[in-house]
Amino acid sequence: MSATHMPPLAEVDFTEPTTRRTLALACLHAGIDDSDAMLLRHQTNAVYLLRGAGIVAKIARPGGELTTVSRTVSLVKWLSGQGFPTVGLSRGVPQPLFVADSAVTFWDYLPQTAPMAAADFAVPLRQLHRSPAPPNPLPPLNMVGAIRCSLHASRILTEDQREHLLDRCDRLAARLQAVRYLFPPGLVHGDPQHRNALHTATGPVLCDWDSARYGQLEWDLATVEIHCRRFGYPEQEYTDFARAYGLDIREWTHFDTIRDLRELRMITTNARKCTPGSPGAAEVVNRVQRWGRAEPHRWSIL
Repeated sequence: MSATHMPPLAEVDFTEPTTRRTLALACLHAGIDDSDAMLLRHQTNAVYLLRGAGIVAKIARPGGELTTVSRTVSLVKWLSGQGFPTVGLSRGVPQPLFVADSAVTFWDYLPQTAPMAAADFAVPLRQLHRSPAPPNPLPPLNMVGAIRCSLHASRILTEDQREHLLDRCDRLAARLQAVRYLFPPGLVHGDPQHRNALHTATGPVLCDWDSARYGQLEWDLATVEIHCRRFGYPEQEYTDFARAYGLDIREWTHFDTIRDLRELRMITTNARKCTPGSPGAAEVVNRVQRWGRAEPHRWSIL
């Protein structure tokens, strides 16, 4: 469904003023009051809370594949129908809306009163990994392709940094050929972490399904380990997750290869999204300069 009263935007136009106008048009089309909208996050997506309506609006970056958001909507509807613990799409609202080449979706707002621990979402993640394939196929997980695309598109890396990371990517891609996985391919969340799970009265639910793919489950488990280690959690945080999930991915022979690829993906994705001179760009450069060194290096979350 389309709302067409705004000129198309490019990814470089993805700023708070433009996403606020996009939100206003989407809400007008959907019949939702946006006068009390509050920005929650503005990175991969722009996320706004519509407090009076009890809805969270999510605006995807322009220039991406609009079919990706439609696929996410289809996946979440299927998961909800299976009784899987996921945040729900707002009922009675057309999903998604397309405004100025951005896709807008509306989600149930779930107020949070306690911090999320990694162990809290271990069981839902394990349940996801044991789920059958959805009827509408997901794209295969591509561990390498998105890294190269992000490196070529980044506006904040020097040519030396770009070439260095491309070389690291090529070396990891070669190592990937020798990896023997623990599990058969399955439904992958793509970015399971503390900010992509929410508490409810009946238990934790997963959210943010834009990165969902069909592929190697080890990618998800490495993602959790990286978030626990890189973003300042005590070691017990991941240990508790591994116990609740039933596997410590660090003990797997090929863990280092998948870990390094996942960290490189996290670095390069933000290298593509961040604008020159921004605090996010400074964080990315700091990660690039220190990535691969032996000493522990904590990242600031973006």
